[in-house]
Amino acid sequence: MYIYHIRNATFVINSNDKYILIDPMLSGKGELPPFSVIQHKIQMNPTVPLPSDADSILNKTTDCLITHSQTFGIKVLQHTDHLDKKGELFLVSKNIPITTIKKDASYLKKYNLNVVSGLNFWTKNEYLEGYITAIPARHGHGWINKIMANGAGYFIELPNEPTVYICGDTVLTEDVKRAILELKPDIVVVAAGNASLDIGKPLLMNMDEIIELIRLSPNIVIANHMDSLNHCSISRNMLKDKLMQENLIHRVFIPDDGEKIEF
Repeated sequence: MYIYHIRNATFVINSNDKYILIDPMLSGKGELPPFSVIQHKIQMNPTVPLPSDADSILNKTTDCLITHSQTFGIKVLQHTDHLDKKGELFLVSKNIPITTIKKDASYLKKYNLNVVSGLNFWTKNEYLEGYITAIPARHGHGWINKIMANGAGYFIELPNEPTVYICGDTVLTEDVKRAILELKPDIVVVAAGNASLDIGKPLLMNMDEIIELIRLSPNIVIANHMDSLNHCSISRNMLKDKLMQENLIHRVFIPDDGEKIEF
């Protein structure tokens, strides 16, 4: 298995002839508005370009997973850091089969996306000659998660490959802990940027929660969702420094944009 980190939460899982694209945000640098204008430095998003070789990987895409997309079914509130207009156009142009959670399936179908499966939580489904299970994700601390389109994580079991748990945009919940402790994933992918808006508490795990998740995880953790959006406060360097302090750096991959990891 190879994991290609593209940028932010966008990456590709490659197993044999399958290339699974996760949460395609494919806009060029600065093509999206700021996600915060008070709590964080005002910058257009994404704050960095796609890697120069991104197309060579993206064009191999055979399947797509989307962790979350819509808020109240309103297009302007779509979570463009996980599915933007260019991501949509890419998926539609290539008619890529998409798996998502049940509550997002009908919304995505309205925009001509080829949604082949809408998953219920904690139900094991057949997927690419293996299995996939959707795990609830809570997108924020406190009341803010009510308006942030709580999505999903995915536990993926492919033949003769390490198991992968993509946590999605979530804080550390009992569901996340259950997924790690009961399913014992070989690889856990955590959104580590600690994003926040100009109102409400942070939308993702804070540093203490990230450390707790790493300690709970039985094997390797991959940390993404950093250094590409203006509303994220944890950087790769900050996380590396903390992992060094906690003697956990050997357990965690923090890939650069465009980096390939082999398992």
